[in-house]
Amino acid sequence: MIEMYVKNVVFFEEGGGFAVLLCDKNNKMVLPIFIGPLEAQSIALALEKQKLPRPLTHDLIVEIMQKFSISIQKAIITDIKDGTYYAELYLRDYNNVISVIDSRPSDAIALALRVNCPIYMAPKLIEFTYKYEELIPQ
Repeated sequence: MIEMYVKNVVFFEEGGGFAVLLCDKNNKMVLPIFIGPLEAQSIALALEKQKLPRPLTHDLIVEIMQKFSISIQKAIITDIKDGTYYAELYLRDYNNVISVIDSRPSDAIALALRVNCPIYMAPKLIEFTYKYEELIPQ
């Protein structure tokens, strides 16, 4: 697995959509994952560490998990099929049992940012990465 971090959430005028940009620790590759505007907002708020007066969905999920002693261990972007990325969340419960939950990458990323857990990318996804300059001209 390749550890990644969220570099940014950007809007691409050409495609008219948002993408979350996952970078490797050496800043050599970027995996862009296109997401909806609500998911982009949730990830951007988590990146900026902003708290709203009322919890958004991802904040609520984190609160529920904490209440029941469930922690997120890691998020993994696992695959791409027909242009759709797939992810998994690894959860540890109060009995120390790890469960793997299927997730949309945007949800896995939004939750991982809120609990400060690592985000990984499966090595087979390297072929879908770019150099940052290729995506965001300087």
